[in-house]
Amino acid sequence: MQNATRLTGPGAASFKYDLLAGLSVVGLASPGVMMTSMTRLISLLTARYNWKRDELCVGQREMARMWSVNERTVKREIKRLTGLEILVCTRPGVRGRVAVYRLNIARILELSEPGWALIGPDFEQRMRERVGNAAVKVISLQDYVNARVTPAEAESNAPWDRVREDLARADTAVFAAWFDRLEFEGFVDGTLTLKAPSRFVERYIETHLARQLRSAVEAEFGTMRALIFV
Repeated sequence: MQNATRLTGPGAASFKYDLLAGLSVVGLASPGVMMTSMTRLISLLTARYNWKRDELCVGQREMARMWSVNERTVKREIKRLTGLEILVCTRPGVRGRVAVYRLNIARILELSEPGWALIGPDFEQRMRERVGNAAVKVISLQDYVNARVTPAEAESNAPWDRVREDLARADTAVFAAWFDRLEFEGFVDGTLTLKAPSRFVERYIETHLARQLRSAVEAEFGTMRALIFV
């Protein structure tokens, strides 16, 4: 894949667009978590990636402003992207110094290969010519989605614990009155299942606090499509 990794020189501009197109198709064909990650990544690449130096050097506060999220969400997103090996940290951010990341083009080719044909036969042919005779390992996007919550975390309800922390931090009184006694039952295919102490609490959350709950849940679990009380 040596020819495919050139970011400067003849043909580099079209290759950058092809990489972004591949990432966009990956996001559009994936569940909410991956879609959000790819959208955020594309915004970083188009706005702030230094293609000449082949590096991304942007502070977490600036990323948070660009993505309209808090810095805690930025930390989790960068952790996901580096865990997936799309971004590789080349210089850690320590002592006030901004971390530096490099784009792992080979990994992007692995992720986007199943979608090349969806863009068009000309795109697929062009990408395969860039790759040459090197084999592209096709990985399952579901592996990424499943990796969002590890078995250890699932057993300890760690993501839900972080949701509770976010809600309590946002408004201590509201949390104590309405969210504190909710019991987490599960989050499957975008559906959050909870158990409330009474029907009155269920209805109040559904009619008055759904937006706050959704925001905290989606920061940890990804897109929430439905809320069910059992």
